[in-house]
Amino acid sequence: MRTQAPGFWTDAAAAQDVLKKLKRADQIMTDEKAFRERKEELEVLAELLREGEPVEADVDQALARTGAFAREHELRLKLTDPEDPLPGLLEINAGAGGTEAQDWAEMLMRMFLRYGERKGWKTDVLEVSYADDAGIKTATLRFEGEYAYGHLKSEHGVHRLVRISPFDAAARRHTSFAAVHVSPEIDDTIEVEINDKDLRIDTFRAGGKGGQHVNKTDSAIRITHFPSGIVVSCQNERSQHKNKEFAMKVLRSRLYQRAVEERKAKDEQRAGVKMEIGFGSQIRSYVLAPYRLVKDHRTGVDIGDVDRVLDGDLDELVEAYLQVVVKKGERYAKERKSADALALEDDV
Repeated sequence: MRTQAPGFWTDAAAAQDVLKKLKRADQIMTDEKAFRERKEELEVLAELLREGEPVEADVDQALARTGAFAREHELRLKLTDPEDPLPGLLEINAGAGGTEAQDWAEMLMRMFLRYGERKGWKTDVLEVSYADDAGIKTATLRFEGEYAYGHLKSEHGVHRLVRISPFDAAARRHTSFAAVHVSPEIDDTIEVEINDKDLRIDTFRAGGKGGQHVNKTDSAIRITHFPSGIVVSCQNERSQHKNKEFAMKVLRSRLYQRAVEERKAKDEQRAGVKMEIGFGSQIRSYVLAPYRLVKDHRTGVDIGDVDRVLDGDLDELVEAYLQVVVKKGERYAKERKSADALALEDDV
């Protein structure tokens, strides 16, 4: 379909939908070409091996590249929610525990930013509230890239850290918590009604860690939405107008995500089943002492190399989560179908 066709841009929402489909189709063709190239590379190396050429190291590298490519695309097949291709907004809130929890929240912020860099996404820090001694109180991050929200939604929940405290003179073991909230950044084609009378908009002076990079004007924005209790902030731009625009976008995305979650909860209640993944649950523990282990409580995945995970290598954890979600979704669909059938029999 030609985007220059008469009347194509008359309906902007429909035009954007067509462009998204074209982009996905183009990506499928690109991936198919890449698969063919990898297949041909392996065939050539196999022939060289049969001829006795010393290419074992090349074969190992090619197999590793092909395996990683296949796993990445298998993972993409599990990202079927309509919001999955959208940019992701990730908020971090330090839990109770003062400096310990605030330091942990900053460690998580670094982990997610490094993850975004590994994936080749565009990363933006929309807001950070630094603590007085160490760490952060809150942060809002934005990730734009291929299926950013689809990957990041696995991190929604409470993250727990166990370690020997660097802030405790007695070197005792401490447990810290931080909450992570992830929502898709919805575009202008999705309408979310927000009444101006339901908002309180505060301005304040943005500042960086240790009092550095402090703006000379009150350009930072904080928006409170009274009906939901949601509070969002943005301070990464020097323009108050730009910060307000970003903050409103975050608020719209949070309200949209809440509506989606409420609808899913009603569907699950109607079908008589309960999905186990939800905000407020402890999804993962990062243990640095007395042993070293990252354990995902939803999937049962254990990783001994904690440093690798904290450095942003989350692919194994994300993939395992999506495997669990797909299986639960299939079971949920089957149970809902049974519940609907029973309801129909009752009506008859």
